[in-house]
Amino acid sequence: MSLAVSVPLGGVAGWEFLKRTEARQSSAFGMQRAIQRDEAYFRERIGGVRTAEALVSDRRLLRISLEAFGLEADVNARAFIRKVLESRTLSTDSFAGKLVDPRYRELSQAFGFGDFSVPRTVISSFADGMMARWKERRFEAAVGSVNNDFRLAMNARRELAGLAGSNAGENTKWLRILGNAPLWQVVRQGMNLPASFGSLDIDQQLSGLKARATSIFGDASVSQFRDGTKVERLVQRFLVTASASEVGATTSPALTILQQSRLLRRV
Repeated sequence: MSLAVSVPLGGVAGWEFLKRTEARQSSAFGMQRAIQRDEAYFRERIGGVRTAEALVSDRRLLRISLEAFGLEADVNARAFIRKVLESRTLSTDSFAGKLVDPRYRELSQAFGFGDFSVPRTVISSFADGMMARWKERRFEAAVGSVNNDFRLAMNARRELAGLAGSNAGENTKWLRILGNAPLWQVVRQGMNLPASFGSLDIDQQLSGLKARATSIFGDASVSQFRDGTKVERLVQRFLVTASASEVGATTSPALTILQQSRLLRRV
């Protein structure tokens, strides 16, 4: 029997509860037999995997690897994932690099099948890093089974911090946010942008994002999210908007917009 994550409340109050109990709940979640069995399997076998073909041929290893990047929905797309893994990500025109979702490039980079004659799987610390990443995302998935808004918030908290600290240019960082569907949902709703925003010309999207970021946070850059307080503010705004949308399913649109505007002014 899997351990249920405790999230008794929704919205910002529930998020605060989750943050207070996160370390304890995550530790307990990691002690489950199913988690430990998968971890033992990965550690035992990954060092012998030298090619993308070998990885995708082992469904259990593939599932665990994809879960570590939030790409578990692609577990049956073996040919596609193999092509991603064999991409030369050090090249600007790699297959993985051309995909809109940056998580594919991150997956390929992590294993290094396409970049090096000897992949990263043989490095002694590889399994440690992958398992830490995997267990973090499995806990997020467990949270999501109770409240998916919180899973999105946890993902955004981690992804924004990593992206903000990267060496990429600001336009590239914004484009990576746009291409990462779970992260974009939090950013879009946290900045109170309409769903139709994604249909605009890409230059209009970039200018619109920078303008909205400046109006809310006083800075047009993604790099500003190195500041954890700004990430937390964005997450709270997302949760307010998401909660208001749920209420809007049973109330009038005008009332929902009014309530949402009042709540957002507080964060």
